Amino acid sequence: MDYNISTELQQYVDSNEKLVWTGRPRTGIVFRSADIFLIPFSLFFCGFAIFWFTTALTSGAPFIFAMFGIPFVVIGIIMVFGRFIIDAKQRENTYYGLTNDRIIIKSGIYTKSIKSLNIKTLSDIQYVEKNDGSGTINFGQKNPIMISSNGMNWWPGVNETPSLDLIQDVRKVYNKIVEIQKSK
Repeated sequence: MDYNISTELQQYVDSNEKLVWTGRPRTGIVFRSADIFLIPFSLFFCGFAIFWFTTALTSGAPFIFAMFGIPFVVIGIIMVFGRFIIDAKQRENTYYGLTNDRIIIKSGIYTKSIKSLNIKTLSDIQYVEKNDGSGTINFGQKNPIMISSNGMNWWPGVNETPSLDLIQDVRKVYNKIVEIQKSK
């Protein structure tokens, strides 16, 4: 267990609980499977918005036409670059803890959000493991209406189910959770 992560989470641990595992998601820019489609789409969207804006400015069209394009240029830039930066910043401020009773997820960029999941009541736990042993553990059922297999996880701050995202040794953590569930 990492001392710095334990210190971050200790104030949220009850007196009768003990931290069994702590972790953090992988930091830095991360490309997800949804990016196969989102990167080309966002480049096209942003490119068209910039084209619209510059054409409206240079063609002598009314100034309002150019102003109409500004929000689309901003959205396009966020889709191309900003979402990766926001996602990286969110993961940089995220801490995970597993106690003998619950899972604690501390996150947030500007405000602190604490999510506590009672291990006894978790019924649907699934994990995805990559070749290097890292992966994600999802708690609860995914919403079938969401856009892709990753749901809306491609947009920072929108996560349909609680998860331990991009953690090391995902199988070991999953097995610890199952072990705690069986001991209850």
